[in-house]
Amino acid sequence: MKIAILGTRGIPNHYGGFEQFAEFFSVYLVKQGHEVYCYNSHDHKYQEKTFHGVHIIHQYDPEYKYGTFGQFIYDYNCIMDSRKRDFDIILQLGYTSNSIWYFLLPKKPIIITNMDGIEWKRSKYNRPVQQFLRFAERLAANSSDYLVADSLGIQTFLKKRYNKESTYIAYGAYPFDSPDETCLKEYNIEKGNYNMIMARFEPENNFQMVLDGVVKSKEDRIILVVGNHQTKYGAYLKDRYKDYSNIRFTGGIYNLEHLNNLRYYSNLYFHGHSVGGTNPSLLEAMASQALILAHNNDFNKGVLKENAYYFSNADEVSKLLLETKKSDNLQFIKNNFDAIVQNFNWEKINADYLRLFEICMAIENKAS
Repeated sequence: MKIAILGTRGIPNHYGGFEQFAEFFSVYLVKQGHEVYCYNSHDHKYQEKTFHGVHIIHQYDPEYKYGTFGQFIYDYNCIMDSRKRDFDIILQLGYTSNSIWYFLLPKKPIIITNMDGIEWKRSKYNRPVQQFLRFAERLAANSSDYLVADSLGIQTFLKKRYNKESTYIAYGAYPFDSPDETCLKEYNIEKGNYNMIMARFEPENNFQMVLDGVVKSKEDRIILVVGNHQTKYGAYLKDRYKDYSNIRFTGGIYNLEHLNNLRYYSNLYFHGHSVGGTNPSLLEAMASQALILAHNNDFNKGVLKENAYYFSNADEVSKLLLETKKSDNLQFIKNNFDAIVQNFNWEKINADYLRLFEICMAIENKAS
């Protein structure tokens, strides 16, 4: 098959989840004998024409100049280029800035779209942006030939709102089983004697709910608050909890080895995300053998099932802090780690996508 991947800033990954997936999946496809093209921003750090056998197509991306609006121009450039390439399949990762150009997509390829999370529910967007994102979501859902949902919650949502079937294929993670506690000294913490929460600093990730629970519990155990807090919301939180020395804002930590060890040696790991599909940081926490306390919603439950504790408000967080210990819940940790190995490993995820491609090709060939 001749396959294109659109919708990311490019590979190798220097940005986020979709870029990481695009890197792993494109290289996997090449190893399976397929001809693969990945679209990259013109100013991507990697400027070669191929990456481990994947063809790289650089297209002008004025995001550096115009901000978010520049992404629409970049996606337009990618789609217009795809019209010249005679692809069999175009995989679109997300829909936010490319679905408005759906009518320009080439007619021959099968269009498969990963629908990402329910972006219009994110509170960081004002009402006009939320309305546009709902419009873009509808365009993508109705114009794609096949849809992928990366969580069971998203799959249910697509069926209810658009009466559209989708294929559930989750995100992936690498199992972490080689801990080293030496890095803990850099953070002035002791193994098993601190808690963690890690996310982007956005209200729907429920930092305030968790930290209010910490304050209510009156427990003095350190909690590391990991993420880039140089934002308006970050400034608000730092001011709100400035009198609590056990609440430590670490800033963003981008050393994966450190993150894995911090999660591994933590007592409790809070996952406050309430919007979106399968969150990569949740899978990484499972892979790092953390004991997870998650916000009570279908997205998190679809991944963790009964192998976590759930909270819906600060009082429940406080109660969990006072009553829960990692050492008492080793079976939860083992079950989550086994789920990574069996269900969320990258080899399985890649194979699931390729199987979907093959099924779609067979259906289309039969129809023609």
